[in-house]
Amino acid sequence: MDTTLTYASPPLPDLVLHEPHKISFGFLLLPNFTLTAFAGFVDMLRLTADDGDLSRPVRCTWSVIGETLTPVRASCGVQITPWETPADKAHYDYVIVVGGLLHGGPPVSDKILEFIRRMAGTQATIVGLCTGTFAMMRAQVLEQHRVCVSWFHYWDFIEQFPAIDASSVIADRLFVIDRRRITCSGGRASIDVAAAILARHLDVAAIQKALRILQVDEEHKGNAPQPHPTGTEPTTHPKIKRAILLMEQNLSASLSIDTLAERVEISPRQLERLFRKTTGKSPQTVARAIRLRAAGWLLTHSEKSVCAIASACGFADASHLGREFRKIWGVTPSAFRRARAAGGELTLASSGDFHEVYPTRSEFY
Repeated sequence: MDTTLTYASPPLPDLVLHEPHKISFGFLLLPNFTLTAFAGFVDMLRLTADDGDLSRPVRCTWSVIGETLTPVRASCGVQITPWETPADKAHYDYVIVVGGLLHGGPPVSDKILEFIRRMAGTQATIVGLCTGTFAMMRAQVLEQHRVCVSWFHYWDFIEQFPAIDASSVIADRLFVIDRRRITCSGGRASIDVAAAILARHLDVAAIQKALRILQVDEEHKGNAPQPHPTGTEPTTHPKIKRAILLMEQNLSASLSIDTLAERVEISPRQLERLFRKTTGKSPQTVARAIRLRAAGWLLTHSEKSVCAIASACGFADASHLGREFRKIWGVTPSAFRRARAAGGELTLASSGDFHEVYPTRSEFY
């Protein structure tokens, strides 16, 4: 008799394979949103989320949100149908608010502003692309945060939100990450901010692969300058680009050399040296030329008095403006205004740039 004892092996428990957490993104498209900003960001997700060019949502997921499922029109006329409404899902890791045209078309609804506020109350990070930052401000989710806007919309932002501390409005760099609020100037910078966000969660190789497929030669960091300011050469040093943008944005209260240097993160001595090397002029000379150019623009495109224009452009009084104006162009501000009103040929260097960029603006802050 065989007395060997045999034991049945206990059944192995079912193996539960836990997939790594997929980073979730919700794109909130506002009326007349900028297609470039949306497409650049979502294509970074598409290419980083999977191997090769398969475009599967393996490493991260994304969805398009609209107030309703009615197609949302981009500023270029292309329409995109949302995949879900604010009521369809309670959680995203990142909510991307994609703005566009400021003027014309329907305003951002109270329902959308409430959704932004609700998401800001969760662990989600709220990201504003282009003028999506304006909607975030209206939703009151940017208090005590630095805010990045495009140089093109800087004066619009200050005008619409006059109570904001102007020193917290950043318009000389591509994007700003401030805790769980990220704001981006828009355009191609949406690719850069997407890369910066993905670098928090994914391997750098996947991000570099996506950038190469998008033909982006170099990823720009947040402190990279926005495109060269009106009237400057495209080859200007990045620090000088940022400094000149800051000069344009502080016409009436000129920044000291020390403050300017601190804002662009170099020493005053380095700043002076870079200005002379790249422009052949001192920072003070460049700042004065910018203020004079703005004064000439206002003389032609506004009914402001010479005294008011002098104040707006950082001159002590009308006499101070008159002296500086006459040194450069040989005429007084009043004579320049009369000549232009009469169809004269007096022109200011680069004044055409102001007409091209700010055709309807008559106020600078």
